[in-house]
Amino acid sequence: MLLKTATFKGGVHPEYNKELTASKSIRKANLPELVIIPLQQHTGAPCKPLVKTGDEVKAGQKIGEAGGFVSVPVHSSISGKVIGIEMRPHPNGQQTLAIIIESDGSDVIDSSVQSKNDINNLTSQQIIDIIKEAGIAGLGGAAFPTHVKLSPPPDKKIEIVIINGAECEPYLTCDHRVMIEKTDEVIYGARAIMKALNASKCVIGIESNKPDAIAAMLKAVSDYPNMDVIALKTKYPQGAEKQLIKAITGKEVPSGGLPADVGVVVDNVSTAAAIASAIKTGMPLIERVITVTGKGIKEPSNLMVRIGTPFHDIINQCGGFVGKPGKVIMGGPMMGIAQYTLDVPVIKGTSGILILTEQEAQQPEPEVCIRCARCVDVCPMNLLPLYISRYSLANMFDKAEEYNAMDCIECGCCSFECPAKRPLVESIRLAKRAIVAKRRKA
Repeated sequence: MLLKTATFKGGVHPEYNKELTASKSIRKANLPELVIIPLQQHTGAPCKPLVKTGDEVKAGQKIGEAGGFVSVPVHSSISGKVIGIEMRPHPNGQQTLAIIIESDGSDVIDSSVQSKNDINNLTSQQIIDIIKEAGIAGLGGAAFPTHVKLSPPPDKKIEIVIINGAECEPYLTCDHRVMIEKTDEVIYGARAIMKALNASKCVIGIESNKPDAIAAMLKAVSDYPNMDVIALKTKYPQGAEKQLIKAITGKEVPSGGLPADVGVVVDNVSTAAAIASAIKTGMPLIERVITVTGKGIKEPSNLMVRIGTPFHDIINQCGGFVGKPGKVIMGGPMMGIAQYTLDVPVIKGTSGILILTEQEAQQPEPEVCIRCARCVDVCPMNLLPLYISRYSLANMFDKAEEYNAMDCIECGCCSFECPAKRPLVESIRLAKRAIVAKRRKA
């Protein structure tokens, strides 16, 4: 193992608050009485429903077909009856078409859920097909369809697979616990990814503040000479894809480019574990580990939760709120999305539910920019956030594009560091949406 002192330019050191759940083992959440399965839980085209109201379904049964190549199917996470297909609140803040299933309490598994053989007996394409049919999208938060990552253009030779165990987002510990408790599954999934890409090397990157996870993964890779573990400097956003590649390989993904352009594919540790489950048992992605945490929840926990479980069910299982919550966030405080209702469901990209107290959630009024350049210093993408934000707020999106707004990874470092508390990342996100809309129209 090599302790990497070199990392990436910029970044910040927020209070991590991981001690709330870092030592808490994963426990199974109660079987939900009702699930809400959105037909879009991933980057790309939404699914098309395969069931109708009144149909009986089983756990693991495909209920939504992928709407294109950049898309993945969805599956029922419980057995029961479809009681509706309608627009429902989505954790991204919008409304989306969802399949609502009422549990029959029996949790019967669909007959299609069967072992897919061993990776040694599967071809690269068979592994990719299994991953696609299992509905696996990146579980680190971005939810990009995994089979697309594993299907680079023929001219892009992938040499290194990076398994992302950094988990740099404050509060969250679900990946940490997966590395400790599901070590063998992570390694098996990583080997499947390597075979799918015909990659010669795999590196598992873990921040140095997780010594128990590093030790567990080091022991697990000892039998595989082409796999290694690297302990990374603890700094946010160390787990961001481009920053992770820079820290581990020294290579820089070009502006507008993809990791495949430098011969790398990055997948999250929980994604690797889900791939192992899909191959070994045939069970598609119907559950995931999430961290329920914060000073506003009575019993911070790491839970294995069925996809589609409403947030209010999960919060009740963790003892409920401590007083009146100030904010409920899907994900962590840096890149998470604040929720306006607890009726939203856990989706594939839900890494955590963070509950802040009223005092923690208070935000100071933004002041005039003082040109201190702290946002420039901490930007891991070497951008000029103050200018991109300024042009965005003035609806000058062409100028924001000239300042490379599209390269922003929305990590929130600029807003975190800004002494004037300017809405930097929010305004840059607005500019990016306007630029994408203009490009589509063109």
